[in-house]
Amino acid sequence: MSGSDISEACRSVLDQPSPLGKVKAARKAARDWRCGRLAWAFSMPMPDQPARTGRPPLLPPSRMPKRGRAGSPRARIAMLHALAHIEYVAIDLAFDLVGRFGALFPPAFVDEWMAVGAEEAMHFALIERRLQSYGASYGDLPAHDGLWEAAAATAHDPLARLAVVPMVLEARGLDVTPSLISRFEAAGDLWSTRVMCRIAEDEVGHVAAGVRWFRHLCDQQRFDCTEQWTMLVGRHFRGMVKPPFNDSARERAGLTKAMMAGVAAPCDLQHKSGVA
Repeated sequence: MSGSDISEACRSVLDQPSPLGKVKAARKAARDWRCGRLAWAFSMPMPDQPARTGRPPLLPPSRMPKRGRAGSPRARIAMLHALAHIEYVAIDLAFDLVGRFGALFPPAFVDEWMAVGAEEAMHFALIERRLQSYGASYGDLPAHDGLWEAAAATAHDPLARLAVVPMVLEARGLDVTPSLISRFEAAGDLWSTRVMCRIAEDEVGHVAAGVRWFRHLCDQQRFDCTEQWTMLVGRHFRGMVKPPFNDSARERAGLTKAMMAGVAAPCDLQHKSGVA
C-alpha cells in the first residue's frame, strides 16, 4: 500500500486544476488501484467543485457561439475544443463517482469506474494533441459547465447520479458522435475521424457501466429499473431527452427502446441505426 486510500486518490484528480496535471493524476489513481496500492477506505470527502484554472471561460449554454459544420479549420477547432471540454469534465465525473459513492458498491464498481476515468483522460489527451496540431489548445475557446452542474445536482444520491450523468448526458454522445465523424471525414480530417471512432466505441462501454450499476442498485433496493429511471430523470434532469436516438449504440449499452420510451420527449420517436 502507498498509504493512500481510494477517496484520497480520487480527490487528487479533482483537486488538480491543470489539464495535463489532471490527466497524470487520473492515470496514477487508476494505476495505483489496479496495482493494489490503494486501501479500501473512503476517508476524504469529494469537493463541491473540481479545481479549475479559469481557462476555458465558462458561459451559459445560451451564450455559446455556434461551431459550424467542420468545413473550415476554425470550425473543426471549435468542435474539437467542445469535445475536449466534455472529456475533461468526464475525468472529474468518473473519479467523483468513485470517491463519493464507491463505499456503497462492491470492488468491481471501483475497478470499472477507475478504468473509465483513465479512458476519459486518454480521450482528452488525444483531442488536445489534435488541437495542438491545428495550432490551438484546450482553454482557447469558451465552454459551458452543464455536465458538472448535473453532477452537483445529484451529489446526494448514487441512483440519481447514474440515471442522469452516464445514462442521459453521456449517452447523448452515442447519438451525436456518428454525425461528427461524418463531418470530419467529409473535411478530409482522417486523424480526427480516427480519434472520434475510438472515443465512440469506448463511450458505449462507459454508458453500459452506468446502466449496469444503476440496475445493481435498483435490484438491491427492489425498484423497477425502467420506472425508477423515468422518475429520476423527470426529477433531476432539466429539459427533455430528445430524439433522434442511435438505437444500435444505445441497445449495446443497455438502454433499450422500452427504457427510452419512458424518458423521451413526447413526440414521434425517430431513430438512427448507425453506430460509429
